[in-house]
Amino acid sequence: MTSTPASTDGRMPVLYLSHGAPPLADDERWTAELAAWSADLPRPEAVLVVSAHWKQAPVSVSATTGDAPLVYDFWGFPQRYYEVTYDAPGAPGLARSVAGLLSGVGETLHQDPSRGLDHGAYVPLVEMFPEADVPVLQLSMPTLDPQRLFDLGRRLAPLRDEGVLVVGSGFTTHNLRWFDPSGGPDVAPPTPSAEFDHWAAEAVGRGDVDAVLDFLATAPAAQEAHPRTEHWAPLYVALGATSEAGDVRGTSVVDGFWYGLSKRSWQFT
Repeated sequence: MTSTPASTDGRMPVLYLSHGAPPLADDERWTAELAAWSADLPRPEAVLVVSAHWKQAPVSVSATTGDAPLVYDFWGFPQRYYEVTYDAPGAPGLARSVAGLLSGVGETLHQDPSRGLDHGAYVPLVEMFPEADVPVLQLSMPTLDPQRLFDLGRRLAPLRDEGVLVVGSGFTTHNLRWFDPSGGPDVAPPTPSAEFDHWAAEAVGRGDVDAVLDFLATAPAAQEAHPRTEHWAPLYVALGATSEAGDVRGTSVVDGFWYGLSKRSWQFT
């Protein structure tokens, strides 16, 4: 795990993290990495999560009351994974701020009062903020179009000045055919997974936004690493939320592989 960079302007950083499946909670290395990461962060006033697991148009926010049940959007796991709770406070003030930022460009924000946090949000947050004492709001991706999501991130950037931690939650490689439980979590990754991870580390590290947004054309093994693009797409929002400063280079905070999938995660300041 790489030490996280300190912000130089007092703004909250922006994260893109590989959130893992529910068994993340059983991986001692990964949970320790997430706990150490959050310990290095300034304490946020609230967290806004854009998860790979919520694509809905028009752009929508989850329940703001804090009592909506979690969304157990996975199948075939042991019962204990469906009994996890995460009772973080709602964030109605953050929802109003998001609505204001979007209305400024003529976009209406939809609110879904029945929608709780999905596993792309609560699985990492259980490890990063285990006391569940930070208000959390989830925002849908209204599209998978890279430029539109990047622009959405740009519109959300002022939230950083309000102490909001913007988190894009996806997975740096996400081909479930590569998932190999027989070899254990540290099994050597397939070559295409390793090649894509290496490319991603370099492209994000040098701030090559154009290459990241056009990854299907610029990255090796892109369509193998992401047969569908929803787990890469939250990175576009994270990049957009840091683009005002002109330098969007990310620092890899978590790297390595989990059952053959890249868990690389970045922090942007």
